[in-house]
Amino acid sequence: MEPTIAELGAQPYVGRRETITMTQFARVADHLPAMFARLGERGVPVAGAPFFRYRVIDMSADLTVEAGIPVTGPVDVAAPMFVETLPAGRYVTVAHIGHPDELMQVTARLLDWAQARGLTFDMQPTPTGEVWGCRLEVLMTNPAEQPDMHKWRTDLFFKLAD
Repeated sequence: MEPTIAELGAQPYVGRRETITMTQFARVADHLPAMFARLGERGVPVAGAPFFRYRVIDMSADLTVEAGIPVTGPVDVAAPMFVETLPAGRYVTVAHIGHPDELMQVTARLLDWAQARGLTFDMQPTPTGEVWGCRLEVLMTNPAEQPDMHKWRTDLFFKLAD
């Protein structure tokens, strides 16, 4: 699929942050079931699909990644969970249907597409990696309903600089 540009509004979410290497990604993903359970116990409505938010990316070292669940508004959560808001703005987006292992290639195509159009992302290079304003992988498929990872849909949203 071809990337497009979408305008998104601000979105509150409950998150849990980890600093990991690429091979430790399950440490982030494994937080989602417990986070959903806690929100359910408190009667907190979920406002959208869960996501991974990449805060800092250094592919040769560490990544700072959040597991996030959109909520309808402010909610009290216990640490290490937190509440924050995804920023409003223009995002380059593309949908991917296939195994999550394919997302690195999908991401590379999205970045190339934006570069070819002279678009600038909300990202600052630093000595410890790229610091992103908002870079999301939204998990559109519920693994409990579709166990075949090759049929999963993941939507990418990378915030453009204002």
